[in-house]
Amino acid sequence: MNLYQRHIFPYARKYWKTLWSTVIFGTLTILSAAMLTFVSGYLISRTSERPENILLVYIPVVAVRTFGISRAVLRYVERLLGHNAVLKIIADMRVQLYHVLEPQALFIRSRFQTGDLLGTLADDIEHLQDVYIRTLFPTVIGLFLFSFSVIVLAVYDWKFAIIMALCLAVVAFVYPMASLYLMKKNQRQSKKLHSRLYNTMTEGIFGLRDWMISGRKEQFLSSFHEESRASHEIDKKLAYWQQSRTAQLQIFSGLLVLVVGLWAGQQAADGSLMPTYIAAFTLVTLPILEGIIPISHAIERMPAYEASLERIHRIHEQGPMNEKRAIKADDVTDVTIALTNAGYRYEGRSEDAVHDVTLTIRPGEKVAVLGKSGAGKSTLIQLLLGTIEPTEGTVLINELPAAKYGDDIFEVMSVLNQKPYLFATTVENNLKLGNSSATEGEVQEVAKQVGLFDMIQSLLAGIKTQMEETGQRFSGGERQRIALGRILLKNTPVVILDEPTVGLDPVTEYSLVNTLHQSLQDKTVVWITHHLMGMEKMDRILFMDDGKLVMDGTHLELLASNERYRQLYALDEGLT
Repeated sequence: MNLYQRHIFPYARKYWKTLWSTVIFGTLTILSAAMLTFVSGYLISRTSERPENILLVYIPVVAVRTFGISRAVLRYVERLLGHNAVLKIIADMRVQLYHVLEPQALFIRSRFQTGDLLGTLADDIEHLQDVYIRTLFPTVIGLFLFSFSVIVLAVYDWKFAIIMALCLAVVAFVYPMASLYLMKKNQRQSKKLHSRLYNTMTEGIFGLRDWMISGRKEQFLSSFHEESRASHEIDKKLAYWQQSRTAQLQIFSGLLVLVVGLWAGQQAADGSLMPTYIAAFTLVTLPILEGIIPISHAIERMPAYEASLERIHRIHEQGPMNEKRAIKADDVTDVTIALTNAGYRYEGRSEDAVHDVTLTIRPGEKVAVLGKSGAGKSTLIQLLLGTIEPTEGTVLINELPAAKYGDDIFEVMSVLNQKPYLFATTVENNLKLGNSSATEGEVQEVAKQVGLFDMIQSLLAGIKTQMEETGQRFSGGERQRIALGRILLKNTPVVILDEPTVGLDPVTEYSLVNTLHQSLQDKTVVWITHHLMGMEKMDRILFMDDGKLVMDGTHLELLASNERYRQLYALDEGLT
């Protein structure tokens, strides 16, 4: 129930007027259908008596047309109101989930399995629209019809009304509870198997190359087929019960129609009811039952909703909206980073990716981290960002473990990586991702800092120019400068540069390196790179090899004392 209070009831309260209007119109729709059959039954019986004047059946004829038209109109209004409210609710839920996930993009792979997120985005939230459309509305409407039918019947015969109340209770209460009991385990199992299939599928897609290289393709396919078969079997069980229950309820409905028909005939024989109403009372039972029967299907779906709610709740609980804030970003100006004997070993590996790293980076210091691929540079970044916790030693930011910052780490550090993503919107909006409240003047000032102002001014729409998808109309260097502009607007005290010049031609790389040095003068910079261009402007240069720091010094110190660094520098500068 707590899950419903957290993720369902708030939206129901927000849109309660529309939801109640949907229930009212839904009830009126079925009552119109009931009155249509009631009047039709009366009309058939009345006309069979050959009335002396057509005017004697004129009112029933008009009523048949009225209820026939009103049923369609009321059904349309009900669907319009209900789906409008539900689509608004689902939109709100998606926006809320986005606000949870968006700030922790770098944390997602360490916190959640991709399949779980895919299941949540593609299945769970979409599935929760059924809470309203297939559970809430049918259940409330069915209970209204149950109460209305018993009360109206009691006006004619209170004893028979009690009998019918007990019979209808079998449809309205006994079958729904039985369905809930029988289906709960199977539905949870179905949800679990579907989730496992999502995980297997995404792992297979992302790791397809590794599966093929390792020669274990058949093993993966066999595992996927087995999981798919298990999911199919549980779905067959669910479908069988639903079909069986439908058949049982239809048979029971037929028996109730016969009971009502016999009662109406007895009432007519006793003189308590006109014979022309026998068909009317008998036929009206059908639409009333059609409004009550869906309660069984509505209630049995609740375990499936709970599974979806639990997964959404888990993501919300681990998201920034519910995390205790480790810091206040506005209070952070000077940042000291300290690693002491820090190491990290990935699960299933026999060796540490990073080990025995002791390093202190002081406020405003510019540090370059060099090393070949696989040396541990990327793992070092993750340790600094707190996306992984060291398996040995400590990683502290202002004396607080980096992992404790949660998503607040991005109020302290910004990252410029190799391929920043640019959205299909204006240049201004892409820059303002760093600070949505930035003024146009501030955005233009940043554009000057990163060397884009003249280029932007030459565009037909200036800063309002559309970037197109992934920023295709701009060069690699220009895209990096736009991403750098975001960081400057974000104005974090620490900036991590994760090989931002990879893939750029030498001229563009040289220009971007100079821009980076000029624009980040007052920042603490950790520069991860393969190249030695611009190293003379760094305060310290570190070299990583096999997860360890093997060099540490300034550019001039390493040139004077380290033969390996001299060779690397000469090779990088084309001096050998």
